[in-house]
Amino acid sequence: MHRNASTQLILVVEDDAAVRSLITTALEMHDYRFETAATGEAAIMQAASHAPDLVMLDLGLPDRDGVEVIEKIRTWSTVPIIVISARTEDADKVEALDAGADDYLTKPFSVDELLARVRAWMRRTQMAAAEGPQQSVFENGPLRIDYAAGCAYLDGAELHLTPIEYKLLVLLAHNAGKVLTHTFITREIWGTSWESDIASLRVFMATLRKKIEPDAAHPKLIQTHVGVGYRMQHL
Repeated sequence: MHRNASTQLILVVEDDAAVRSLITTALEMHDYRFETAATGEAAIMQAASHAPDLVMLDLGLPDRDGVEVIEKIRTWSTVPIIVISARTEDADKVEALDAGADDYLTKPFSVDELLARVRAWMRRTQMAAAEGPQQSVFENGPLRIDYAAGCAYLDGAELHLTPIEYKLLVLLAHNAGKVLTHTFITREIWGTSWESDIASLRVFMATLRKKIEPDAAHPKLIQTHVGVGYRMQHL
C-alpha cells in the first residue's frame, strides 16, 4: 500500500504496466493512497479486503471482463467505480454503467481529466459521509431541492415543475456526478424501458432544462452523454 497524505484509498485495476504506472504516478504526485491489481480476480479480492473509497477499472483484463468485476463488487459494495477503457462504443459504456459503474473515461485520456474525475468522486464520498442518511436538502450551485417539502428552487425562486420533472430532477440529484443510462432512468421513472419511454424522457428532459438552465442550449447542470444517458454536474 502506498500511504500518502490522503486518508482515502483508491484501487487501480489495470493490466497494462505503462498505463498503470501513468495513473499511479499521477495519484502519488497528488498525495493519494492507492493499491493496484492487474487481473479481475485480484481486483475482486483487493476490493473485498481493503474496502477502497474509489475503484478505477480497466475493462480489458486478462482473466475476466471488467463488467463481471463490476457486477461482483456490486453484490456487496456501493464504492464509486470509474471505468477506464479503450472501448469507445456507446453499447460498451451502457453495459458497464448498467452493471453498476459510476463513470466512464476512454483511453487515451489526459492526466488532468483523470485527476478531475478522482477529485469529483472523492468529494462526493466525503460529502455523503458528512451528510449522513438524514439529508433533507440538496444544494448544487443555484439549484436547491427541499426533499421534505417536495419543492425545488433556482436562485431562491420556486420552480414550477410537473411531477415527472420533479421526479427526474430528484433522481439526478441523488446520483449527482454519476452518468445514468436511459434504461436506468426510464425504469426508475416509469417502471419500464420501452423505446417510447426513452422518447418521452428526452421530451421531459428538454422541458426540465428550460426551467433550470439559464441557457438550455448550453446546459451546465445536466450534461447529455449522447447514446448513453444523462449526468447532473457538480457546480
